Amino acid sequence: MKRMLITGFEPFGGETVNASWEAVKALPDQVGVYKLDKLQLPVLFDTAAQNVIRRTDATGPDTVLMVGQAAGRDALSFEMVGLNLRHAEIADNRGFIPHDMPCKMDGPAAEFSQLPVRTMAAAAAEAGVKARVSYTAGTFVCNDVFYTVSNFFRPCQIILTGFVHVPALPEQAAEGQPSMSLEETVKGLIAAIESLE
Repeated sequence: MKRMLITGFEPFGGETVNASWEAVKALPDQVGVYKLDKLQLPVLFDTAAQNVIRRTDATGPDTVLMVGQAAGRDALSFEMVGLNLRHAEIADNRGFIPHDMPCKMDGPAAEFSQLPVRTMAAAAAEAGVKARVSYTAGTFVCNDVFYTVSNFFRPCQIILTGFVHVPALPEQAAEGQPSMSLEETVKGLIAAIESLE
């Protein structure tokens, strides 16, 4: 049995729920070959990433899959790359609004997923859930966590890291805006995790 740390975010921007954490909470405790350790992250630059790193120190997972909410998207988006960039149009939950700042001063321009994102997206799609590979995790806290955690673990290559964005829940989406039901999101995540060995 392998161990996976899977994370979702607390609500932000005046919302009362975050689709990412609702989906993570709803996952079973074991999926495929993985026993899941679930962690809710604050929507805070740097702090969220440090929380992930601290949890891995305590639990020693084989894989870290970070999950975030992307309002406006209509599919599970398996992220290929995180940028060394913090830039926000809205504040994080501490009121911080960075503009064109690096996630890590001496870090590379980008970090690539260490998980097989094409395989994961294909597995979710085969399960009947709309899914795709994405080449932009944005520049908000989701990207900050993805980049920072991936950069931290890349040199050792012992813990594999990756990120997936999920659409907003129907109750969060404005009329006419894309969304995905919790059941469908969970179904897609399970299929993606099951595709990993």
